[in-house]
Amino acid sequence: MSMPVIIPGTETREQAITDLIESIALEETALSHILNAEGEKMQAIIGMDNVTTEELMALNCSVNKLVNSITRLEMMFQSKLELFSAVIEKPVKEDKNNEKPADFPV
Repeated sequence: MSMPVIIPGTETREQAITDLIESIALEETALSHILNAEGEKMQAIIGMDNVTTEELMALNCSVNKLVNSITRLEMMFQSKLELFSAVIEKPVKEDKNNEKPADFPV
């Protein structure tokens, strides 16, 4: 699988917000791939004929740590999206020198 590429924006406020949201979407995609790989690993271990209780417990511990880490990342993503929502709703101030909207509100 190739690495995703984010093309730099045109430095407008709207493009910057779009780029930030796109970066979260790419991170979410990466997490989904990690979870899928973990699920495949679980299926392989559980399907083994000679799997021991200790191996299953180690697998359970590994999955638990992964899920906890991903939960923390998801909370961070949610915070970022809430921040973007606040930025989107905030009106853009006019630049008094050339009467164009400023790229980022103050």
